[in-house]
Amino acid sequence: MATIKRFEDLEVLRKARELDNIIYKLSKKERLSKDFDLKRQALRSSGSIMDNIAEGFERGGKGEFVQFLSISKGSAGELRSQIYRSSDREYLSAEEFANVNARCEEISKMLQGFMDYLQNSTIKGSKYLKE
Repeated sequence: MATIKRFEDLEVLRKARELDNIIYKLSKKERLSKDFDLKRQALRSSGSIMDNIAEGFERGGKGEFVQFLSISKGSAGELRSQIYRSSDREYLSAEEFANVNARCEEISKMLQGFMDYLQNSTIKGSKYLKE
């Protein structure tokens, strides 16, 4: 894996950002926009996926990064649950549900793969690199 110097360069962050934008657009749909609690939960979960990737990366240590990636993965699972609830309440079309659910699953797999890679890597993190 190439050295990544900015969290913005991580493919998983780009995909999480795309998902966050989709959730934001879906939250503006008339029926979902009126379910304030579910809408707020979905927006927080989708944002949390990105935010925890960024925060973990910026901390600079491998262990902390893995911990924050795990939190991010949990947020992706939480969002999937909220998407199921949105679908059950008929706020989303079958196509919208399938698209978002597939994206959540893809991001979860990417996060797990990244955590596995980091845990098996001898790299300790950017804060431990000698200049």
